[in-house]
Amino acid sequence: MIQQKSPWKTLSEKTAYENNWIEVVHKEMLNPNGNPAIYGQVNFKNIAIGIIPIDEEGFTWLVGQYRVPLDEYSWEIPEGGCPIGEEWVACAKRELKEETGLIAEEYELLLKIHTSNSVCKEVGYVFTAKGLSQSDAQPEDTEDLKVKKVHISEALEMVMNNEITDSLSVAGILKVARNLNI
Repeated sequence: MIQQKSPWKTLSEKTAYENNWIEVVHKEMLNPNGNPAIYGQVNFKNIAIGIIPIDEEGFTWLVGQYRVPLDEYSWEIPEGGCPIGEEWVACAKRELKEETGLIAEEYELLLKIHTSNSVCKEVGYVFTAKGLSQSDAQPEDTEDLKVKKVHISEALEMVMNNEITDSLSVAGILKVARNLNI
């Protein structure tokens, strides 16, 4: 991997907006050619965590919900925000149980992904979860979730047919399918 010093120079930066989930920063900069430039950056206050539960027969669970920014219904892997400083696996366990009611004996890191590196520095981690047992889901009051169990090959087809478009879900399902030679 090539490590390189940034060719951009920050002259000033200020928080233009902030809430419990994000911070929007306005930066006055010099671009790589030394010309004045502005840059807007979104900083997320959580790390994105996704989980692909997989049972012994190759089935997984998807979560469906309406996504306000997209104004669309979205099928995704179970996922959520991990507060900075919290252990990723602890968050993965909580989110999996919260959204699907599943409890897993084993978690393995599958991938790291930057969700949109042109305007934000959000990073996401996707785990596989195995050794599953079912309990009751405990969604947050902001979540109106539908859960469905599908074979990983069906989830892959949903990705290929643009029925799953969430970046954590797409990347995670593609990598699981590749690892399973599907």
